[in-house]
Amino acid sequence: MLLNTYEPWKFAFSGENDEIIENSFGIIGVPFDSTTSYHSGSRLGPIVVREASFGFEKYNTVFNKDLTTSFYDFGDINVVPGNCEATCRIVEDTVNELLDLNIKPIIIGGEHSASIGAIKALIERYGKLTVIHLDAHRDLAFDFVGEKYSHATVMRRAHEMGAGLVQIGIRSSSADENEFVKSTYNVQTFKTKDVHKHMDAIEYYLINIDGPIYISIDMDVVDPSIAPSVGNPTPGGLFISEIEVIIETLSHKNVVGLDVVETAADRLGDNTAVVAAKIIYDFLTLVE
Repeated sequence: MLLNTYEPWKFAFSGENDEIIENSFGIIGVPFDSTTSYHSGSRLGPIVVREASFGFEKYNTVFNKDLTTSFYDFGDINVVPGNCEATCRIVEDTVNELLDLNIKPIIIGGEHSASIGAIKALIERYGKLTVIHLDAHRDLAFDFVGEKYSHATVMRRAHEMGAGLVQIGIRSSSADENEFVKSTYNVQTFKTKDVHKHMDAIEYYLINIDGPIYISIDMDVVDPSIAPSVGNPTPGGLFISEIEVIIETLSHKNVVGLDVVETAADRLGDNTAVVAAKIIYDFLTLVE
């Protein structure tokens, strides 16, 4: 058990925390949604995603492979309701604990702000980081309703820390965010239509990224006909088969962490929770 955590549920197939293997993965939940601006409920995401994980077999038929990766579920962190910056610091501290154990983090959200703490810890540890950001939105606002720590500012904070950004599935943005992308460096964009029409080019780009990679997946990147229970649903999203291709491509790279956030479901068996659990399940099946 890590500091500042408790265990409400465990992801299916996770190992026992008293016999930890180094260079494995560790799951933490972040039940926080205090900056949510539209549909609340992602604070329940960690619980419903874990529950949904028990619907999968250990043999992954999509990839013709057993889930043999060593990973552990350390439970949820103790968030500070209403205080995003303080919660991000707790995420950062908890990720640092995992890194000290030579364990790579997997975060279940909760709102997207959780990524700030994880990215900060990883950049300080590795010195260099590329964030593969799957999202309907850019999340590059300098501030949102006066707040610098928010679900809408995550990637702006990551960029300020020095992370390179590859944004995939973008289909909603403010004019200011678009101007920021045009005026800065180190931000590559693949919009939804690019994924639908030019997946080969995206695969080629991803496979040629050097150095440590962090994958951040906002569930609103998925088309809302498939995953409707998110903080900011946006029509015209990605399909599960496209996310499978992206995850499989990245599994051959040096992935040092993953988050799957913004599952805003209030019931067990919710479609969005099942898809979120599948993304984590597929990732764990593919990485070694």
